[in-house]
Amino acid sequence: MKKVFPLIVVLIMLSVLGIIFIQVSWIKNSLELRHQQRIQDLEHAETQIKESLYRTYLIRSGHIGYYNEETKQYLLQEFTVQRIPSEEIVEFIDTALRRYNIKNPYEFAIINIFQMPIVKSEGYDNREDGMVRKILLTPPSENASHQETLYLTIQEDNNLLHNRMGWYLTGSILFTLIIISAFYLTVRTMFKQKKLSEVKSDFINNMTHELKTPLATISLAIDALTNEKVIHDTDKIRYYSGMIKDENKRMNKQVEKILQSARIEKQDIKLNLISLNAHEIIQKVADNVLIQVLDKGGKLDVHTDAEEFTIMADEVHFSNVVFNLLDNAIKYSKEDLQITIMTKNAGGMFVLKIKDNGIGMNKETQSRVFEKFYRAHTGNIHNVKGFGLGLSYVKAIVDAHNGKIKVDSSPGKGSTFSVYFPIARD
Repeated sequence: MKKVFPLIVVLIMLSVLGIIFIQVSWIKNSLELRHQQRIQDLEHAETQIKESLYRTYLIRSGHIGYYNEETKQYLLQEFTVQRIPSEEIVEFIDTALRRYNIKNPYEFAIINIFQMPIVKSEGYDNREDGMVRKILLTPPSENASHQETLYLTIQEDNNLLHNRMGWYLTGSILFTLIIISAFYLTVRTMFKQKKLSEVKSDFINNMTHELKTPLATISLAIDALTNEKVIHDTDKIRYYSGMIKDENKRMNKQVEKILQSARIEKQDIKLNLISLNAHEIIQKVADNVLIQVLDKGGKLDVHTDAEEFTIMADEVHFSNVVFNLLDNAIKYSKEDLQITIMTKNAGGMFVLKIKDNGIGMNKETQSRVFEKFYRAHTGNIHNVKGFGLGLSYVKAIVDAHNGKIKVDSSPGKGSTFSVYFPIARD
């Protein structure tokens, strides 16, 4: 899987780059073809203008009827636009340009050999603004005194070709962006699936470890109960029976955590909201975990400073929230453990803060600490017990109570979890 995953990413990337290259090449070739087509259209229009002028000249010169190309060229040696009215010349130019879909504004002038205009449009001047087409009207001859040239200035739009191909360009860019987005989503999904697979493997390892320990203890206790020296000793029977009972409770708690997580994922959280004295419950939970803190040689301080401490909450779930946060502080503690519980009121909310001086978290861990199954990396995967469900459960319960939770932490400097619950109003 480690080799296949990068290969898939590389192949998809090469495919996307290949498609983009083909799109760019196609657009470039299309623009070039359009440009060549534009030039051909201009050349055809110029040919039509000349033919219209020649035909009108021959008719007005009295040369009516069929004649071959050699005769035609001979008769045109004396060609001049002076025999053609200027309005007809304009009409010929307009007709030819419209026929070949050339709709840009234009100006023209027909110049003789002395560079004097014979006929010209009103807006024509000698400045070559735009694209100037030079069209020799008089056929080549020895008599150069009648040579006339049509200067056609077309106000060319530099973006004309791009505008004409606007839909093609827009569609091409749009679909390219869609392909890139699909590629991005595919790769991101693959990374998520890879991380999810790793998280699930981590969870299975942790679950196996958590359940194996009490099972091993129960097995040893059962073996001890079958021993001849123990079977007649009432005190030892009670001791080993109590051990089995405690380990059984421990396994039930672990299974309940998993089932609880499944209910949360299905949005099946049922709350029994009642008016609670938050300080009373916090103190009760603190008393229960005090033994664990003292076993580590630590200290637990409780400062209940909130003036309004009655909240609408589910008693069991609220107690679990406080316990999970304290349990998390104990698990990730260092030597000289110091846990401080504080309460206050802020913004119409009851605020519970649990501060520790443990190992702390970096920014990445803080952004993911409430994710299901996520556990901060602390070296050996089993050096801190748990499934990575505690804080995800806390977040789900707080959200269900319309509260909020946030964490402030620095590596090596401990963490502070702040939980906000709505205050109960009369």
